[in-house]
Amino acid sequence: LLLNPWARSSGINSLNTASIRGLESERINVAGLAFVTGTDMCFSRTNYLSGTGININSFGLATKLGGEESSKGVLGLTIMNFDFGNVEITNENFPDGGIGTYRPQFMNIGISYAKVFSNRIYGGVTFRLINQSVPDASASGFALDAGIQYQTGEKDRTKFGISLRNIGTPMAYSGDALAYRALVANGKFDQTLYQRSARFELPSLMNIGGSYDLITNDVQKLTMVANFTSNSFTADNFGAGLEYAWKNMVMVRAGYRHADENEVHTGMAGGLSLNLPFAKDDDGNVTRTFSIDYSYRPSNPFQGTHALGILLKL
Repeated sequence: LLLNPWARSSGINSLNTASIRGLESERINVAGLAFVTGTDMCFSRTNYLSGTGININSFGLATKLGGEESSKGVLGLTIMNFDFGNVEITNENFPDGGIGTYRPQFMNIGISYAKVFSNRIYGGVTFRLINQSVPDASASGFALDAGIQYQTGEKDRTKFGISLRNIGTPMAYSGDALAYRALVANGKFDQTLYQRSARFELPSLMNIGGSYDLITNDVQKLTMVANFTSNSFTADNFGAGLEYAWKNMVMVRAGYRHADENEVHTGMAGGLSLNLPFAKDDDGNVTRTFSIDYSYRPSNPFQGTHALGILLKL
């Protein structure tokens, strides 16, 4: 729940709470979903901590309700799934495995809604279903995200954002994997007993961010962002970054996050996007684009996290 699987926003180290727009905002500040004007489809593949064999697959779909001129809001659906590969099955008799493999399943599904409340205020919420499972044991729960964005100044250059994430129910594992055979009643009866799994809380957090467009015209745009994150179970962190766009076709971004040294992703991250328009209206305005996004985040240990994404705007 703390990981950002999307290639575009992870390239600036997820620091754009105030300025994030479109489908990827469901992971950072869902208020940005309100800026979807038609239908967005996104797929992202993340090679998480290269060398571990862990990959993250994410898919999202968002559509504006009632057409482009409607004020009914935007509805979004996102699915995030972990691929851990095959894991050796072990037990007391075979501690080194050799008796088969299994594939853990970690998945969360989010349903988001965002709306424009005025020409300066945007808000949204996400309801997320969480499921984690191994053979014969699983844990499920629900989480709520909510966020607001506010923009002001000349050409809306100044933006502020705040979001609460992962507010939800405690989770606990249950299933036959927690059962065992034991003798009861002074050894007279052999019965199946179930161990009770400890409950664990969701990693709630709050993001507070701001951004300012240093340059904004028809050719280029340079945006500075800053963000502070208050975490429930880990140290708070903060950071800043820059994003440069040329004709809204080529975008380069980088962000530095100062965090606790025990966190796996710290320091600088960077990313690149290429937007390819393939349809225009009668006035020559671009109406449909195909985008390729890439990001890299260094890690300690392992060999960093790479993300590659595709975004289709219809």
